[in-house]
Amino acid sequence: MSETKQLTLPITGMTCANCVATVERGLKKQDGVQAALVNLSSERATVTFDPSAVGLPDLVARVARTGYGVATGEADLVIKRLADDNDARRLEKTLAKLEGVLEVSVSITTEQARVKYVPTVVSQAEIRAAVARSGFEAVEMGGETEDVEAKARETEIRQQKRLLITGLIFTVPLFLFSMGLDFRILPMMWMEQVWPILLMFALATPVQFYVGGQYYVGAYKALRNRSANMDVLIAMGSSVAYVYSIVVMLGLLSGHVYFETAAVIITLIRLGKFLEARAKGRTSEAIKKLMGLRAKTARIVRDGTEMEVPVDDVRVGDLVLVRPGEKIPVDGVVVDGHSAVDESMLTGESLPVEKGPGDPVIGATLNKLGLLKFEVTKVGKETALAQIVRLVEEAQGSKAPIQKLADQVSAWFVPAVIGIAAVTFLVWFFVAPIDPAVSQFTRALINMVAVLVIACPCAMGLATPTAVMVGTGRGAELGILFRNSEALEHAGKVSVVVLDKTGTVTKGQPAVTDIVVNGSWIMDEPITHEPLMSDELLRLAASVEKGSEHPLGEAIWAEATNRGIGLSELGGFKAEAGHGVEAEVEGRKVAVGNLHMMKARNFPLNGFEYDIERLQSEAKTAMLVAVDGQVRGIIAVADTVKDGSKEAIADLHRMGLKVAMITGDNQKTAEAIAKQVGIDTVLAEVLPDGKSTEVKKLQESGAVVAMVGDGVNDAPALAQADVGLAIGTGTDVAMAAAPVTLISGDLHGVVRAILLSRETLGTIKQNLFWAFFYNVVLIPAAALGYLNPMLAAGAMAFSSVFVVSNSLRLRKYRI
Repeated sequence: MSETKQLTLPITGMTCANCVATVERGLKKQDGVQAALVNLSSERATVTFDPSAVGLPDLVARVARTGYGVATGEADLVIKRLADDNDARRLEKTLAKLEGVLEVSVSITTEQARVKYVPTVVSQAEIRAAVARSGFEAVEMGGETEDVEAKARETEIRQQKRLLITGLIFTVPLFLFSMGLDFRILPMMWMEQVWPILLMFALATPVQFYVGGQYYVGAYKALRNRSANMDVLIAMGSSVAYVYSIVVMLGLLSGHVYFETAAVIITLIRLGKFLEARAKGRTSEAIKKLMGLRAKTARIVRDGTEMEVPVDDVRVGDLVLVRPGEKIPVDGVVVDGHSAVDESMLTGESLPVEKGPGDPVIGATLNKLGLLKFEVTKVGKETALAQIVRLVEEAQGSKAPIQKLADQVSAWFVPAVIGIAAVTFLVWFFVAPIDPAVSQFTRALINMVAVLVIACPCAMGLATPTAVMVGTGRGAELGILFRNSEALEHAGKVSVVVLDKTGTVTKGQPAVTDIVVNGSWIMDEPITHEPLMSDELLRLAASVEKGSEHPLGEAIWAEATNRGIGLSELGGFKAEAGHGVEAEVEGRKVAVGNLHMMKARNFPLNGFEYDIERLQSEAKTAMLVAVDGQVRGIIAVADTVKDGSKEAIADLHRMGLKVAMITGDNQKTAEAIAKQVGIDTVLAEVLPDGKSTEVKKLQESGAVVAMVGDGVNDAPALAQADVGLAIGTGTDVAMAAAPVTLISGDLHGVVRAILLSRETLGTIKQNLFWAFFYNVVLIPAAALGYLNPMLAAGAMAFSSVFVVSNSLRLRKYRI
């Protein structure tokens, strides 16, 4: 099977859902392209393709052929250490091979390189790194690296504003002059003269072809690609009124001129597009805010010298110094110093986290108190912040299932509207009763124009992606990362939340609480008799558990280490998932495991039954230790409940959700913990590979299931659930394979994720209802002659603005 690649391209020039369909269709026609997904709100296309059959330049050219563009950046670099023209050509070839680079020009005379690149594929930092690898040094000519996509959007807003102002300069006097004549405010004699019509023609023409020129270009490109979009409707509607007025002006027909109608249609729609472009810019503010968290420079110690360098020049293995009040520039591990670090910008948790030697630190977080020295472990695209930004961008670029209806309608919407407009004209011309105040032709024409300009495919196209974009961005601010918009949609429909016990409900840091030998309670104070026997049992058990990675085994091994007990070498180590471990220690066969393990081997329990039940009722896990086929004692291990677990579960109940806990622990221990936190259903003694089966059983009973776990041993269950939520820390983001990642590791994140999903889903439904209601009600109203074309244009312009503004409310949603 051939290798596949995925690239994200920033698309320019899209205005409605039909534009999205045109770009998608165009990209899919390219040989080697396997899938293409275009998002109107983020203005990006995600393309999966075979690199042996098609390259980036082919994809950019294909987008251009469909009538749209790809936003590109230009990097001007001063190149040091260029010896001759051969060096310049060699550097050109090196940079041209870099994925994402479209054009390269290196001049030996000016010692400069100009690189044209796609910013979503390659960054300026990566271009400079490639220059350095070639043996040269690149110096930026202009301050900070520009945000190419933001620049393209700002250029669009400026252009829309310029066209709007131009339109208003011509349209306002035209409209007032026309109304003055119609309402007899101006002298009646002017009505019989030629110059007022010529003046209106002169005012309307710049609006028609300069302010509205984009609509003609867009309509031509759409029709050339055998599709029809919003531009076709606007161009048709305004052109009919304009051309009809010219025909009247030339005396070929008698009647009223409608130059002001054509101009007002274009100017009002331009006003709507300007407001929409400005509002759309705010939908991506969460991403900008995240990217803005990154420190610009870092203070490093390299070769014994302390120096300040741009953060892009920091390398893995560097030692970085961070003073109180400074941002931590990249990810790493503390080697010296103690401090409290504010991680709220990534995790959503307000309390600072204590850091000392050996603790991980995350780039973009804030050092509050002490001086920290840490070793860099991740830079560039590998940092937690970069991974978070990537995940949010991927989610924003994906399509929610609820959007399928809008996409299906958009596919036939414009042709249907053109058909309705034609029928409207025919009915009003041939069937409708005669009105002596206006000619049949004029009345039919005006109603047809109203139908053409009232229809709005834009609102349908923006209804879902704008809400998804704002919702996923808000989630990132709260420490919730949705991998795709499908997860964002499904989370709001959950009816049962299944929580893994260890590390989710509890801290996941179990400790030894009791050691029982020969039926006597040895470890707990004040009983301290027979310490040698308990230490010997602990030594044997810990020697076996030395080879285990299970948290319970680690707790036994840690207790022996804390007591200073020396461990023996072991042989023949075996682990049974969900049961226990066994090995040979000093010639004796030692098994450490649960009751199932001992019963399966027919090991006598030697009177420990009462102690097992007592410990389990206290929410402790009883690990039985058998030596040479006889159970000789019990080591009890307990895990404490996480702070906030009880309150979060109560919140889930208040939201009308059932809460279940799944664990490999025994029934009594699990029930004791469930009682502490208020869990409804306990699924105990479930082996790791059986968790997904339990989730499936719940789904078969009709429940929509969310599974919450640590994302590693719970992976099959997370995949089986309708929504999988992986609890981790900021540094685990890249590893989490679940559709939703909760950075903070707090169960309140589950509550926030479901509430945010419900609110986002509600906003999408409101947007879709408005978009469909607007078109279903107002298109017939226009066809029946109840709407003036100018009012229709105004309504159409503001329908998109309403949808985007409604989505923007999510930015201020408080949880």
